[in-house]
Amino acid sequence: MKKDRILVSSVWILGIVIIWEIAAFALVNVFHDNMASAKLPYLHNILITFFQNFFMIIKAASLTFSRSAVGFGIGALIGAVFAILMSLSKTIERIAFPYLLISQMIPILGLAPLIFNLFSMDTSRIIIAGYITFFPVAANMLSGFKSVEIEKRELMYSYAAKVYEVYIKLMLPFSMPAFFAGLKIAAPLSVTASILVDMLGSQDTIGSKILYSLYGGEREIFWALVLASALMGIVSYYIVVLAEKVFIPWSSKSKAGAK
Repeated sequence: MKKDRILVSSVWILGIVIIWEIAAFALVNVFHDNMASAKLPYLHNILITFFQNFFMIIKAASLTFSRSAVGFGIGALIGAVFAILMSLSKTIERIAFPYLLISQMIPILGLAPLIFNLFSMDTSRIIIAGYITFFPVAANMLSGFKSVEIEKRELMYSYAAKVYEVYIKLMLPFSMPAFFAGLKIAAPLSVTASILVDMLGSQDTIGSKILYSLYGGEREIFWALVLASALMGIVSYYIVVLAEKVFIPWSSKSKAGAK
């Protein structure tokens, strides 16, 4: 099964590369578009530029990624706490959940400048990444809590189990797959949010370099940085996938069994 998935993924990647190269060729040689290098440069040129500027890109990516990781961790913790509180009390859920939902309707591009005016750039990146993270984690984990069968909870209470014992032995383990589902949604989003904050005025970060290269006309550098940003999101996702396999191995085994 793993070999089949690797083969399918390889075919998809090869297909995307071929289509990209053909489209770039068509813009230059068929449509004679003077803006072809800006609209869709050759992928091989982007990769060459990426590796020529590898250490600069890695340095910029590490600054952005580290801050988003801190914010992601804080946001995940806050989301988990909110989920536990809402699962403990229907009143808390009815009061808090609508406000949590409304908070996610505020555009990041509108919220980021306000936070940036109040805090430093590093702190702003952490806050925005945490803000993006906490709601998917809270919503998914709460859904996991609600999926626990009432009979199982009542059985534990019938054995005089304390509330914290019910959560440690039943509720939390049962909600972990949903918790990690929320993390997998939030991880790439937190990276994207940090990159957007970078564009407000930071230096030597992915977001700022994307902005400078775009307005400076350095198209291939711009595309190489966009590629690096995409890779950061993919890496963040698969770090969560790896953590899921390490901390809740029974979930991946059950998925494999279902297939």
